[in-house]
Amino acid sequence: MAETTEMPEFGTLLVELGEDHVLTVTLNRPERLNAFNQQTIGDFAALWRYAAREDAVHVVVLQAEGERAFCTGVDVVEGIDRSSNPFSDSDPGTSLSPKLNRCWKPLVCAVHGMAAGGALYWLNEADIIIASEDATFFDPHTTYGMVAALEPIGLARRIPIGEVLRMVLLGNDERMSARRALEIGFVSEVVDRERLRERAHELAARIAAKPPAAVQGSVKAIWESLDASRSQALATGLSYTQIGNPIGTAQVDRATFKGHPFEVR
Repeated sequence: MAETTEMPEFGTLLVELGEDHVLTVTLNRPERLNAFNQQTIGDFAALWRYAAREDAVHVVVLQAEGERAFCTGVDVVEGIDRSSNPFSDSDPGTSLSPKLNRCWKPLVCAVHGMAAGGALYWLNEADIIIASEDATFFDPHTTYGMVAALEPIGLARRIPIGEVLRMVLLGNDERMSARRALEIGFVSEVVDRERLRERAHELAARIAAKPPAAVQGSVKAIWESLDASRSQALATGLSYTQIGNPIGTAQVDRATFKGHPFEVR
């Protein structure tokens, strides 16, 4: 029997679980360009716990309200809680990021407008990123005299190191366009702004219709391989097929099969 978990209440997010098993999460601080504060950090910690435990959630879509930005990082006005003891301090990304919270449900990010600094916490761990034509990506840390380390380190697992360093060193002086992000494989698709949410949901629904054990096992195996040697990753991957395939094949719904891809990129 599928496990049911009560959805938490959220202060900075709009969250809706559809009958198609897609959990749509919307950053809802447009007046602050969707910059995250301490409440947002708490909201995401609760969100990933919920998504990981709730069997009805197969895929998560992350999008944002407002016209100008997906997210501009931490709210510099409100700030976030930090320990005065550097040895007790922690990275806020540990609460914001799905994989660090052991949530292996696929994450599809739909990015419009500015995606800056701390927005990379989500993008670095997204499984699919699509962007609207107006999306731009940059990291302003060095411009304001701050070391850019945590977000770029995650980004370096996704795109060429030269692109990461260029973004970090130029700070506010340059923004990566959606087209450039597509060229280097950071995003997999660029669409018109008015079609962004629809397209993200379309992709998510296609994934959500597949056996969840197969999907989540695949996500877990691939992401965990980044922290292992090739031999270790292959050995772990084999064990996941042995565990997951008997479950996943029993979950197959043949009625959802298509004779051809729904769209060729």
